[in-house]
Amino acid sequence: MPPIKNVIHPEVKIGHIHLTVSNLEKSLKFYRDLLGFEITSTYGNSAVFLSAGGYHHHIGLNTWNGNEATPPPDGHTGLYHFGILYPNRRELALVLKRLYEINYPIAGASDHGVTESIYLIDPDGNGVELYADRPLDKWPIDEDGHLQITTKHLDILDLLSELDKEE
Repeated sequence: MPPIKNVIHPEVKIGHIHLTVSNLEKSLKFYRDLLGFEITSTYGNSAVFLSAGGYHHHIGLNTWNGNEATPPPDGHTGLYHFGILYPNRRELALVLKRLYEINYPIAGASDHGVTESIYLIDPDGNGVELYADRPLDKWPIDEDGHLQITTKHLDILDLLSELDKEE
């Protein structure tokens, strides 16, 4: 029997990377001060989101393992998760449907205000976020012009309803 061929949509892109770090200030000196990424949002004093060109974030940095947490030993991964940006909700719904059809475990699903996200764990234990952006005019922005990235329950049925709409 020939293998099943699932071809990913050609506009799917890798959108951002989120790293667990030992110290936010040291990391900001590198990503913000040296490389020039701009802060778009913070999450208390434990995470910061940075971007180029005004995107919601290309890089997330966090100290959720604790300040001055030790790096993983050699031979171990250290990635919290990386994101794969789908061009629209319909494409995200299609991959979600396929995941359910093959009974692939879903680690989480969140509505972040700026994105709708499905979380998986790859075979090596790395987190993978599959997501679609909301239209820019729907992003939650406070009175100071800063994004208000949230973590709320993702309405999976609403997302899957995209598949019932005509293209």
